[in-house]
Amino acid sequence: MKRPCDPILLLFLLIFCLSQLRGQERLNFVFFLADDLGYMDVGFNNPDTFYETPNLDRLAGDGMVFTDFYAASQVCSPTRASILTGKYPARTDTTNFFSGRRSGKFEPAVFKTRMEVEEFTLAEALQKHGYRTFFAGKWHLGDKGNWPTDQGFEINRGGGANGLPRSYFAPYKNVQNLDPGPDGEFLTGRLAEEASSFVREMARSEDPFLVYLSFYSVHTPLQAPENLVEKYRKKAERLGRTNRQESFEVGGERQVWPGTDDTRDVRIRQDHAVYAAMVESLDRAVGRVLHALEESGRERETAIIFMSDNGGLSTSEGHPTSNLPLRGGKGWIYEGGIREPVIVRWPGVTPPGTRCDRAAVSTDFYPTMLEMAGLPPEPDQHVDGVSLVPLLRNPFAKFERGPIFFHYPHYANQGGFPASAVRVGEYKLIQDLEDGEYELYHLGNDLAEHNNLVQFEAEKAEELAAQLDEWRRGVDAKPLRPHPKTDAKPPKLW
Repeated sequence: MKRPCDPILLLFLLIFCLSQLRGQERLNFVFFLADDLGYMDVGFNNPDTFYETPNLDRLAGDGMVFTDFYAASQVCSPTRASILTGKYPARTDTTNFFSGRRSGKFEPAVFKTRMEVEEFTLAEALQKHGYRTFFAGKWHLGDKGNWPTDQGFEINRGGGANGLPRSYFAPYKNVQNLDPGPDGEFLTGRLAEEASSFVREMARSEDPFLVYLSFYSVHTPLQAPENLVEKYRKKAERLGRTNRQESFEVGGERQVWPGTDDTRDVRIRQDHAVYAAMVESLDRAVGRVLHALEESGRERETAIIFMSDNGGLSTSEGHPTSNLPLRGGKGWIYEGGIREPVIVRWPGVTPPGTRCDRAAVSTDFYPTMLEMAGLPPEPDQHVDGVSLVPLLRNPFAKFERGPIFFHYPHYANQGGFPASAVRVGEYKLIQDLEDGEYELYHLGNDLAEHNNLVQFEAEKAEELAAQLDEWRRGVDAKPLRPHPKTDAKPPKLW
C-alpha cells in the first residue's frame, strides 16, 4: 500500500525546485576578453611562462580550463563578432579585422567592416530577459550606429571603431566613449575600474547582469607602467635572457610576407620585458574585477569566462611573444594563431581545477551562456554554435561538437597566408587558398604541426576536404579575387 505524500514535504520540494530554477535564470556573467594574448602566455597553460598571471591561474584553479578552444579567426574583429552573434565569420562576411585590407598574389575577398545591427546579439538576448548589460574596452565591430549601445549593451565605456589605443597612458586620444582620465592613467586599469564600479552598483540590485570587459591589452603599442617593465628587465637578466639573437629565429615560418620573398623574425623565447608587464597588468585588472565581485556578495551566482581573441603576436609588429610549441601566431591559421587560453568558472557546477580537452570554438559561447542562465535558445543565431553545458558539468561527458571550420581569405599583416581549415577529432586540414594545396596534421601526435600527412593519409585528407567544401558552399564563403593590376586569377576551390 502506498503511503500518502506529506503535503509539507511536497511544498518544501516545490519551493526548493522553484528557487533552483530562479537561480539558474538569474545567473550573472562576467566575460573577460583579452586581445592578442597567446595560449602559452598564461601560467595555467604553461608553468614555464616568463610572464606572471596569478589571478588567472587562481581562476583556473577554481574553474575549468579548455585546452583545445579556438578563436573563430586568427585576427580580432571576426572572433569578437563570432562571440556576440554565435555565427562563423564566413557566414556573416566578417572575415577580417574591420580596418584591414592587404593584397598579395591575389586580391582578398570582399568582407564587411561592421557587425550588422540586424544580428540579435548575445547581449540583446540577455537584455530581453531582464539583464543589465555593461561593456568596457575594445569594440572594433563598427563605427557610430554599430556601437555596443546599438547592439544590446546598456552602458559603453571605451568601445568604438578603433582596434587599438594610440597610447595606453592618458590622454588616450582615439579611445571613443570614455571620459578623459588624469594624464598618465593606464588604460587597462581604468577599464577594470569601470567594470568594478558597475559590479559594485549591482551589489545593490537584484537584477541579473552581464559585464563584458574587452581589453585592448595586450595589443600594440607595447607600453606598460615602468615599475613593472623594470621588474621583468631584471627577471630576464636573472634568467640570462638578454641576448636578442637567441630569442629569435629568422625565416622560421613560411616566408610569405605578402608581395615579397622576405624572411622574417619569429620569436622563439619569451623574454620581452614590456610585453611581460602588459600581461601582468592585464592579470591585475582581472583580479581587480574579481575582487569587486567578491565584495559585492554576488560571486556565487556569477559565472566567469576568460578567453583571448586570437593567438599571440610572434611574427610581426615587435614580435613580443613566443607561442612555441604551437606553430605561428596572430594572423596565421596554425595553432599558434587560433588556439586560445580559456577558463570557465560556474560556481557549483564546473568541477574546480579541471581541464577539458574537447575541441570548441568562440561561436559556442552564445548558446552555452543562454543555457547556463536557463534561457531559451535563439534559433536564428545558433546556426554554428553548440552549447558546452554538458562539458561544464562533466569534462568527460559524451559530447559530439562536430567539425570546427575556419575561413580567412585575406593576407594577414603578420605574414599569414589566405587559408581555410577544418578540425575533426584530432585531425586538422588546412587549404592554402592561393594554390589549393592541403596540409593535414594529427594534433594529438603533432601539436607543433610539423608533419604534413596529406600524402600518407590521402583518404582522410579527401574526407575532410569534402566537409570543408560543403561547409564553404553552405555559408557562402567568399573567395580570393583576381589581382587588380596583374589580373592573376585564383583557383576556383569550391
